[in-house]
Amino acid sequence: MEPLNTIIILSDEHNPRVLGCAGHPQVRTPHLDRLAARGTRFTAAYTNCPICVPARAAFATGRYVHETRCWDNAIAYDGRLPSWGHRLMEAGHPVAAVGKLHYAGTDPARDGFDEEILPMHIVNGVGDLLGLVRDELPRRAGSLKLGPEAGPGESEYTRYDRSIAEETVRWLERAARHPAGMPWVLYVGFVSPHFPLIAPPQFYALYPEERVPWPAMYDPIERPRHPFIDAMRKCLCFDEPFDPPMVRRAVAAYLGLVSFLDDNVGRILGALERTGLAARTRVLYSSDHGDNLGTRGMWGKSTMYEESAGIPLILAGPGVPAGGVCSEPVTLVDVYPTLMEGAGRKPDPRDAGLPGASLFGIARGMAPRRTVLSEYHAAGAPAASFMIRHGRYKYIHYVGMPPMLFDLEADPYERADAGRDPRARPVIAECEAALRAIVDPEAIDRLARADQRAKIAEHGGTEAILRKGTFRYSPPPGVAAAYYQSSPAG
Repeated sequence: MEPLNTIIILSDEHNPRVLGCAGHPQVRTPHLDRLAARGTRFTAAYTNCPICVPARAAFATGRYVHETRCWDNAIAYDGRLPSWGHRLMEAGHPVAAVGKLHYAGTDPARDGFDEEILPMHIVNGVGDLLGLVRDELPRRAGSLKLGPEAGPGESEYTRYDRSIAEETVRWLERAARHPAGMPWVLYVGFVSPHFPLIAPPQFYALYPEERVPWPAMYDPIERPRHPFIDAMRKCLCFDEPFDPPMVRRAVAAYLGLVSFLDDNVGRILGALERTGLAARTRVLYSSDHGDNLGTRGMWGKSTMYEESAGIPLILAGPGVPAGGVCSEPVTLVDVYPTLMEGAGRKPDPRDAGLPGASLFGIARGMAPRRTVLSEYHAAGAPAASFMIRHGRYKYIHYVGMPPMLFDLEADPYERADAGRDPRARPVIAECEAALRAIVDPEAIDRLARADQRAKIAEHGGTEAILRKGTFRYSPPPGVAAAYYQSSPAG
């Protein structure tokens, strides 16, 4: 693999189905579609946790959540485990970050970067304490605002994303004027299409409300019933105030935010071409997790359904098959070995135990078949959940609750859960054995809860956290104080 520059573009909460190149009937994503056409799109890509902070810790370290112990949005990556950035910096490669990281705080050397530009981290270095409370799930009343606020307009997030794109373009222009002696890695973290579902008017207007697709299984009689999902729906009460016009506005705004994101990606890809860097730079696009987008009456993330645990993932540039579509399951922990190989580095012996594999080999069909893992221990979770892709099957193990099982070849939209079907017991047993070969679910659930209870005690106990409340979403740099304590637990 020829050592070249790499730019990683990570969005926030991008449902993998909402891409033109993924076959969405309406969304306009011309820049990402062109990127996929000149590279490889991975159609079975997953987050290692369907919520921001744990997913980003896995992305940074190449380790699963139960290894980082960043369980939720109040326990963030703090540099104690080495990241791909640390390894590359040790070898002399320039490594920089622009935009959202969602680590413990701004400290470039600790975080694995030479510089952090416009960084967003967990609020006040504390994050979402309410998400630690899982023994008796609180009602997160701030979620009720999602539908009523959806529509055209501007938000702190859309303004922040424009600034991120502008700073990235400036960084690339400087890199072109002053070439580094070794390949560089530039990380770019956008927040779109994460809620609030407020899309700039020119992008919202692309999707007339009466024409947007209605969410699948949205009607109450179609929604699946499971104790985990029922408890999460009650805690994360996004859907309660929704009426049909709100649903359509929310979907239109989400599609508009995806197109807005695509436009910002296009500005970066255009700068690569304009500066002459494109021929010596690979591009990796992905997201930290997806978004349920109303499917089954769920909004936001936090579930193991494809819309939430699935992510878009595109890799393009020299050495990557053009026009490729790869169905081998991959996850965010695969980014670490990919970046090392792309920079021309041999695997570090200290990283011998990492679970990931380079996407370059996987894109060429050279990787062995694997069972990949995602797990969730955060807000709204009455039990720990562990998801594996095991061949054609998706198996979801809930500690103390019935499992879920989906045959994704026969049922890609997960309408037929066989987790409680006696006829599926042999497959369930095989999948559970495959999961337990990776992790002990019960032991990890105990460890996560112990860590979370210790963090709760550190901040004055459950009642103090419930009185304080929390924020709805992490604000951009400079406006954190305006949001903290704005949404009481209710």
